[in-house]
Amino acid sequence: MSVIYEDEYGKDWPFSPEELAGKVIEASLDHENCPYEAQVNVLLTGNEEIHEMNRNFRGIDRPTDVLSFPLLNYETPSDFSRVEEEEADSFDPESGELMLGDIVLSGDKILEQAEAYGHSTKREFAFLVAHSMLHLCGYDHMTEEEAKEMERRQEEILQSLSITR
Repeated sequence: MSVIYEDEYGKDWPFSPEELAGKVIEASLDHENCPYEAQVNVLLTGNEEIHEMNRNFRGIDRPTDVLSFPLLNYETPSDFSRVEEEEADSFDPESGELMLGDIVLSGDKILEQAEAYGHSTKREFAFLVAHSMLHLCGYDHMTEEEAKEMERRQEEILQSLSITR
């Protein structure tokens, strides 16, 4: 598994964001039974930058906490059975890893939301990475049922890492 991590935010954290992102990504892939070695890009940035991305890519003119840019199309979330035949160009030719996509996190929102929800910045960071990984695996939260399913899976991933509220 490869995590290509970039920090544009440039602030100190009471944990290693790169290391924590790797642990959450690995736990997410295990939880979703991904049969491949995978590659995920993670960018930590600020509200101004994520606001611009949110406007450009989603047409929403405000900052957000996390953006997910999946590279795969799934008929069913986390169904990797057709990846080799339908998504063959999604494998990195050098490493052979399945390229799942990009995660963009707002450091400003992580700090704001951790305070607002009364938990640690580590927990908020890990939660947003798990949330985004589920998007990279084909999940969404457009309906109440989908949202409940994502919430359940996010909590299971975080519990497997002993990251609780």
